[in-house]
Amino acid sequence: MDRPLVQVRDLKVHFPMKRSFKERLRKKTPTMLYAVDGVNLDIYPGETLGLVGESGCGKSTLARAILRLCEPTSGQVLFEGKDICQLPAKEMRAQRKEMQLIFQDPYASLNPRRTVEEIVGLPLALHGTPPGQVRSRVKALLKRVGLHESHVDRFPHQFSGGQRQRIVIARALAVKPRFIIADEAVSALDVSIQAQIINLLQELQQDFNLTYLFITHDLSVVSYVSDRIAVMYLGQIVELAETQRLFDRPMHPYTKALLSAIPRVDKRTRERIILRGSVPTPINPPPGCRFYSRCFLPQKSPYCLIPPRLRQVGEDHYVACHYAVAEPPLLERGVG
Repeated sequence: MDRPLVQVRDLKVHFPMKRSFKERLRKKTPTMLYAVDGVNLDIYPGETLGLVGESGCGKSTLARAILRLCEPTSGQVLFEGKDICQLPAKEMRAQRKEMQLIFQDPYASLNPRRTVEEIVGLPLALHGTPPGQVRSRVKALLKRVGLHESHVDRFPHQFSGGQRQRIVIARALAVKPRFIIADEAVSALDVSIQAQIINLLQELQQDFNLTYLFITHDLSVVSYVSDRIAVMYLGQIVELAETQRLFDRPMHPYTKALLSAIPRVDKRTRERIILRGSVPTPINPPPGCRFYSRCFLPQKSPYCLIPPRLRQVGEDHYVACHYAVAEPPLLERGVG
C-alpha cells in the first residue's frame, strides 16, 4: 500500500473542566475530560476511512484535532510526513488548502447574512484568487456540485437542506484540497437526499483524487462508502479493519454489539446484543479496557484492567482487546 497521506500518532485532546469558586480558592487541579486519548490512524491517498461510534465517543473532536481546529494536548498529526501540530500560524494557514471539513449541519455552517458567492468565494479570496476570477470560479463549483449558476446571488435560507449541503461541499472544494473530513455529512438529511450527497461525494473523489475521513453513526452508510472502518469508543480506537472483513468477522465485543443493531431485511437473523450498564464518563474513564463494565464476553477477567493496545490479529485487522483471538464459538457468542 502507498505511503499514508495522513498519520495520526498517539493523539490526545484533554479539556480542563471548570472549577467551582471553592476549588479555585484551594488551588485544586482542574478535572480533565479525556475526549480523545491516544488515537493512532493511517489514512492512505484516495481511500475513504470510515469512523464510527456512539454519540460522545470523541469522533468530532478527533476530526477537529486532525485539522487543528482545536489544539491537541499531545501527539502528532503528520500530513505527507510533516507534523502540522508544530507549524506556526502562517504555515498552517497555507496547509489548510490541503485539508478541509464538511460540517454536519448545513443550516448552522453557513452564514445567513452572506450570499453563496461570498460563502464559497471567501476561501478563494483568502488564498490568493484574483477578485475578478472569484465569481466565475464560484459558478463553476456550484455547477459541479449540482446547483445552478443563478444560485450565486442567493442566501442560505432560500435553499433546501440538500442544496445547502452542496454549498458546503462546494466551499470545501474551492481551494482544491486533497484530504476532506466529512463529519456526519448526511445525518441531517432525508434518506433520498443522503443517497444523492453520498453519490456526489464518490464522484468528486474519483474526479479530484480526494481522500476522505467519513465520520458517521450510521453503519449502513459507512459500509457503502468506506474502504476501511475504524471503531471508536470513549476516546480510543478499539477496532480497525477493511470494511467487508469488519462486517463479516468483527472481533471486538463493542463492534459486535454495534453490528447486531443493524436492521436486516433478508431471512438471515442476528441475535440482538443488549449492552448492560451505562457508558463510562470521559471525565473519569475507567482503568484498563474502557469497555470492561459493559463487556459480555465469557473470558472477561481482572486481566482486562490492564489497558489493551491496538494489535494486529489478521491482514489489515487491528483490535484493542486481550481476548480478540479467542477460539470460536466463544468469540462469536451472541452473534448469529
